[in-house]
Amino acid sequence: MNSITIPLLNPNEPDALLADLHVEDGQQVAADDLICTLETTKSTAEVLAEGGGFIIGLRFNAGDTVHAGDVLCYLADSPDAVPSEAKAISSDSSTQPGTESEAPPEGLRITQPAMNLAREQGIFLELFPIGPLVTEKMVRARMAGQAVSINVPKSEFDPMAIIIYGGGGHGKSLLDLLRSLGIYRVVGFLDDGLGVGEEIMGAPILGTGEMLADLYDQGVRLAINAVGGIGNIAVRVKVFQRLAEAGFSCPAVVHPTAFIEPSASLSPGVQVFPHAYVGSDVQVGFGGIVNTGAIVSHDCALGNYVNISPGAILAGEVEVGDGALVGMGVTVNLQAKIGAGARVGNGATVKSDVPPNGVVRAGAIWPES
Repeated sequence: MNSITIPLLNPNEPDALLADLHVEDGQQVAADDLICTLETTKSTAEVLAEGGGFIIGLRFNAGDTVHAGDVLCYLADSPDAVPSEAKAISSDSSTQPGTESEAPPEGLRITQPAMNLAREQGIFLELFPIGPLVTEKMVRARMAGQAVSINVPKSEFDPMAIIIYGGGGHGKSLLDLLRSLGIYRVVGFLDDGLGVGEEIMGAPILGTGEMLADLYDQGVRLAINAVGGIGNIAVRVKVFQRLAEAGFSCPAVVHPTAFIEPSASLSPGVQVFPHAYVGSDVQVGFGGIVNTGAIVSHDCALGNYVNISPGAILAGEVEVGDGALVGMGVTVNLQAKIGAGARVGNGATVKSDVPPNGVVRAGAIWPES
């Protein structure tokens, strides 16, 4: 007698809808006959019989929600066969908790190995939660006196849950920043180019941007954009737009070692890294980055999506237009204006205005003589 179990269709979505059930108890099937059709938010799959036999012990009906690993039914040599677990329950009239004859509490979802182990050790099945699938590992944790840890997707709003969009070096820095704050619960990373199920510094890669709707439904509403857009700022802007369209907010985050004057103003989506300084009456626009050790002096005005690289120094009353990049170690003189979309290379010195979309070469003194 072989069991027919519910397969895992999506690592991020263990539950599925039993959209259609193509067999009934006692029905004879052949190998590759259609047993059922499953649906998730991302896919539809058909479960086929691995061999011939009779369907017995159907546990679910069409329209039910099933979980990966659930036993749907059994494939037996006779339509009158009885599943082994049913035999164990009916072999003794005793109903003492923890004995082999104990029927699972109503609603308890437990694997057969887990149930066998619990009965063998005399563990009350009532100790386990209704809803999540109870596994043998969870029973052994209970035997060792440990708390049973269950990963249940949240269905209610969690104000501190946050995702990181982008799993590169900037994403790693942001993960450390968030952890240093001790405020947020980092759910994991989204990345359009990395494999699901891998980890970055202990945080899981959940999937691509296609996961945003699912995460929103699970109660996650905060996100942080880890796509730097150094070579093409439009890529970073597009991520912000995608997050906004999915209903996510991007909080401003500031590393504990950075110093922000009380009169400074940081817009949503701003990221301030270790040992940076943001001076009096500074305005930093949406999605801006003030990177490690950068200095933004009093009365500066930074537009949206501005990137101030590590070690850059802006003197007072500097203006930086939307989407401009100020490279590492750059010095910008008092009251200079850097136009929207301009790029100032590493180590340059800016003494006067840089036009929109202008380029200052690395190490150069602007204006060039």
